[in-house]
Amino acid sequence: MRILRLFFVFLGLGFTTHLWAQTQTIRGRILDKQSKFPLIGANVVVMGTQPLKGAATDAEGYFVIPEVPLGRHQVQVSYLGYKPQNIPNVIVNSGKQTVLNVSLEESITSSEEIVVTAEKDKTRTNNEMALLSARGFTLEETSRYAGSRNDPSRMAQNFAGVSGADDSRNDIIIRGNSPLGLLWRLEGIDIPNPSHFGSVGTTGGPISMLNYNVLANSDFLTGAFPAEYGNAVSGVFDLQMRTGNNSKKEYMAQFGLSGFEAGLEGPFSKNSNATYLVNYRYSALGLLSALGINFGAGTAVPNYQDLSFKIDVPTKKAGRFSLFGVGGFSSIDLLGSEVEPNPNDLFTESIEDIRRKTGMGVIGFKHLYFFNKNTYSQFNLGISRSTEELRMDSVFRNPTTKVVEQIIYKGSKNFEETRYTFREQINKKFNARNNVNLGVILDLYQTTLVDSFLVDNGSRFRRFRDFSGNSGLIRAYLQWQHRFNDQLIFNAGVYYQQFLLNNANALEPRASIKYNFMPNQSISLGVGLHSQIHPLQVYFQEQEGTGIQTNKNLGFTQSQHLVLGYDNSLAPNLRLKIEAYYQRLNNVPISAASPQFSMLNIGADFGISVQDNLINEGSGENYGVEITLEKFYSKGYYFLLTGSFFDSKYQGYDQVKRNTAFNGNFIANGLVGKEWKVGKKNNLLTLDLKTTYAGGRRIVPIDLQASRAQGHEVLDQTSAYEQRLDNYFRLDLRVGFKKNGKKITHEWFIDVQNITNRENIFTYAYNPISQNIETTYQLGLFPTIQWRVLF
Repeated sequence: MRILRLFFVFLGLGFTTHLWAQTQTIRGRILDKQSKFPLIGANVVVMGTQPLKGAATDAEGYFVIPEVPLGRHQVQVSYLGYKPQNIPNVIVNSGKQTVLNVSLEESITSSEEIVVTAEKDKTRTNNEMALLSARGFTLEETSRYAGSRNDPSRMAQNFAGVSGADDSRNDIIIRGNSPLGLLWRLEGIDIPNPSHFGSVGTTGGPISMLNYNVLANSDFLTGAFPAEYGNAVSGVFDLQMRTGNNSKKEYMAQFGLSGFEAGLEGPFSKNSNATYLVNYRYSALGLLSALGINFGAGTAVPNYQDLSFKIDVPTKKAGRFSLFGVGGFSSIDLLGSEVEPNPNDLFTESIEDIRRKTGMGVIGFKHLYFFNKNTYSQFNLGISRSTEELRMDSVFRNPTTKVVEQIIYKGSKNFEETRYTFREQINKKFNARNNVNLGVILDLYQTTLVDSFLVDNGSRFRRFRDFSGNSGLIRAYLQWQHRFNDQLIFNAGVYYQQFLLNNANALEPRASIKYNFMPNQSISLGVGLHSQIHPLQVYFQEQEGTGIQTNKNLGFTQSQHLVLGYDNSLAPNLRLKIEAYYQRLNNVPISAASPQFSMLNIGADFGISVQDNLINEGSGENYGVEITLEKFYSKGYYFLLTGSFFDSKYQGYDQVKRNTAFNGNFIANGLVGKEWKVGKKNNLLTLDLKTTYAGGRRIVPIDLQASRAQGHEVLDQTSAYEQRLDNYFRLDLRVGFKKNGKKITHEWFIDVQNITNRENIFTYAYNPISQNIETTYQLGLFPTIQWRVLF
């Protein structure tokens, strides 16, 4: 209640701002899409303004358009010999200047023949080599979709073919693949799991460290990706950070249940375009708990904090230098010894104390240098580090009084992984038809993996890993794009990687083609081979009794992708997209000792549970159809409808074809949003809805008789993933209000996840006290609130 009172106090403060006839500045930069070279003299016009407002770019490609009225606008960008673009829904607020960076594509057609202004594809990627199974996304999408919690991962779960593991985590499951198959990339550097409370080697967690306030337009790829992306078999998140404002200081403050945030950006001096951007966040529950506010959760209060920054220094002759970073720490204590026991509830029966800490940080350097207007190089240097500490103790109570009598050490984990990354990339645009990109990447790993736990009902300790050492991954790629004309584009590339730990290597050809056979319709085809190393802890798992690392010589999991796509712009703001795909996975690690085991089922939990003596003899396949119907924002509303129908199977050592853990068979999402202008057209009331209906989670059933006989849960592995839980349904609602004052913008929203409070089943578990199987459910009705100020 105290949080709600604060929220409404802040809401009231916002309404005290006087109404003003407000304007703001639009600024930005116009570049060649292939060569990244600035276009001098490009025309940028804000359509519909009276008088018509616009500007031409300077010698560095920059433009500034002052005194643009608040609201949504359409901006037209044109340059002789290039395809013009109309960019709709450019949002202008009073509290922050609007920055618009646009890349134009050189036309194959002679300038005399260019008569049509192209409508910008709102889902077009930054990477011009990504022709299908790829989508660009914006800051607005990340913050606008109901239920997304300002998290890029949860936002991406609205796209066709993508789902989450459960309500408590932001794992990305793409086309039935394990979340481990995803690659995270930031400003050109591959990074570890960017999630608070995320385990080393995984790709998701409960809370994202990636702050939407510092992200620029970025790319999300779900299959048959270009040759520059490697060491991934399911998808890629290619993220970009925006640069700070180069003309004035700007500030941001934000309060919500996700945390307290503050941001600062601006130029280092008035005589330079060098800028800085900094954002810091501290968990709201952790801070309020430190102030003595009791939430009734005992010690189980999540504490986390993160910092994001980017420094950008452009020069006239030496190129553009950037220094950037993202990092955070998180901790939580789940102390069963301090919880009042309830013998009828498995999940409050206090039998364990768990203390957990995680951390991730990356610092990167990027240098962009132009040899001439058609050739550039990009050099990246990065250092990343992820850590995970876990301690577990068994709690024993007096059977009669329930008083804690003894706490016994149960086990611990200490994982640390430091990665040094060197990347050099050269891009050459030979002419309007041909563009070549090649690069090399070297990753060096320093790893410490130590964990041991009580096994066999607490009768003895087992050491799983005790390793400290180095390894590395060498990668190289070459990709070529040929544009036969403005309608037909062909990409070809090759990727190579070698793992220095055991010299496993792979050479992977990739190709894609896109044909616009009508002005508003296109078909596309993509094929490619893709390989991935496993989380490092898999390689250093010790064989019980001998201490031998029997997984050390594992090869890559390999995947072949085939994707066929159809795209139809039914109207200027209405798009239909259909993709059919087939994916074959080979060389998957499996176990002779556990014939049903496969690495394809691992990755959507807190930690990675694997076995020793794994062999690369498993396989799998995923195939399906995805349909997207999207109305982009116009006339005050938008909608996004996606449907995915798929099958995901694997074969373990016993060669039985089974469902994977992620084979839900279908996913349907529906999102709709509406805006209303309030007052003198300076303010906005927004309403957004999201509904998800999907196949239930696959589980390994419990053998009740064996569990009762042994006194703990025993799973029936012979029936692995045959059982599917009830179908999943969730309805989310988001209501927001934006208030523009004089040089300040207030934004409020309340987002209610699972507004119908539906009890979606998460899993079943054996309760040793009642000796019955009990049900645990996913997240119920869950409201979040936020207030943000830009000034």
